[in-house]
Amino acid sequence: MAGAKYEELKAAIRAYGEAAFQNLLKCRTLADAIIEGFRAFEGCPPENVAAVPAQGSFDPRKVYGDEAFSFSSREVIILEPVRFGLCLIVGNAEDQGALWLRTVVSAEIIGESFDVFVASQPVIRVPIDYEGKLGPVFEAVHAEFLETFTLEVNEFNDTRFRTGIGFLRG
Repeated sequence: MAGAKYEELKAAIRAYGEAAFQNLLKCRTLADAIIEGFRAFEGCPPENVAAVPAQGSFDPRKVYGDEAFSFSSREVIILEPVRFGLCLIVGNAEDQGALWLRTVVSAEIIGESFDVFVASQPVIRVPIDYEGKLGPVFEAVHAEFLETFTLEVNEFNDTRFRTGIGFLRG
């Protein structure tokens, strides 16, 4: 007969496993909604948005399925944020080329909501019942992609740097 301490430990492990599994399932469903919704938000063809691995090389034309998610490489499900790469393919107007933009989205359940992070931007709280409430996530992804280019262009166009080197007065 198992002792009370051992049973207590087994119950804690069971609760952890259930929480980890629910977190994975719900975050995976949220990720699908983010990917589908971002296509509509950007107004681009559906094939221009894809889930890709968050790190390493990738091809947005490949259908990664679960391989796009951080949990795919684990043998054991643990209670942690679920990460995936969101890729936007932007065609070039001048030629047949295209640019592949990728940002990392991370989500986990905290209480009665999801904590969603887009790259290193501040947390976005998304209710568990998120239908119609993902606008802030789409805005953050769009801003992340846009800033990739606008920050450097703004620095390039900054006239304060045209006539010399040195320190700027505060």
